[in-house]
Amino acid sequence: MYPSQPNRPALDNISADIYPGEFVFVVGHSGSGKSSLLRLITREQKATHGQVIVAGQDLTRMRNSKVPYLRRQIGTVFQDFKLLPDKTVYENVSFALECIGKPRPVIDIQVPEVLRLVGLGQKMSAYPDQLSGGEQQRVSVARAMVNRPPLLICDEPTGNLDPAISLGIMKLLDRINRAGTTVVMATHDREMVDSMRKRVITRGLVTLSATRRREAMVTMGLSNFGYSLHEAGSHFKRNWSTALGAIVTIFLSLFIIGLFILGSALIENMVGSVENRVTIQAFSFG
Repeated sequence: MYPSQPNRPALDNISADIYPGEFVFVVGHSGSGKSSLLRLITREQKATHGQVIVAGQDLTRMRNSKVPYLRRQIGTVFQDFKLLPDKTVYENVSFALECIGKPRPVIDIQVPEVLRLVGLGQKMSAYPDQLSGGEQQRVSVARAMVNRPPLLICDEPTGNLDPAISLGIMKLLDRINRAGTTVVMATHDREMVDSMRKRVITRGLVTLSATRRREAMVTMGLSNFGYSLHEAGSHFKRNWSTALGAIVTIFLSLFIIGLFILGSALIENMVGSVENRVTIQAFSFG
């Protein structure tokens, strides 16, 4: 709810779960509340009503003194890069670690590593104005990822880039996601979202497009209980085959473990029986 516009909420009747390892698009036109939703996740704003739970913590109840520790677990990529013009690529990325007190040996290892990941291993000494727009955004991604956060928030990261460069950034984000990082990205580019071939869930003014479902990392409870039940039912219908496969795998695993335990018991009994016969024969021989 905007304080200056109490009758015009930024987000209303929104409910969503974002799971570890997921790649989620938040899609909507300008003013639909995309950036507001991301700011709720990073605790830049507090929800007027409802809950915002990140990694098991309710951000609506979190003390302000705890917020910096939360943000150490969240990487953020902005549309306008927000690079420091008087620092090199290496220094821009290392600055993020220096601010949270990481020791120099750790910085010297993690910064080159993440710059190689984003394809800028050869441009560590370059300054931002010596880079293309796509390269500057790669520096921004590297800075967001250098502390190895489990959650990456991207607010229109390709908004200022041409389509070819945007595709490169999306491939980079997809590779980061495949390595295990949860990615939440706001965009108005529906063509790019369609090209990523993600499942799309529409609700209210924003659209949530998601890939996989696991235990929730981010939960936004800004709607009613009935909608949550409806979503749960929809998720079950979409993933019944996956659930069935998981159940079969569990039963097979338990069956194999049972066979192993039974086999171990039989072998132990056989060994004990042999030892008893040897002992009896030894005494009898005497």
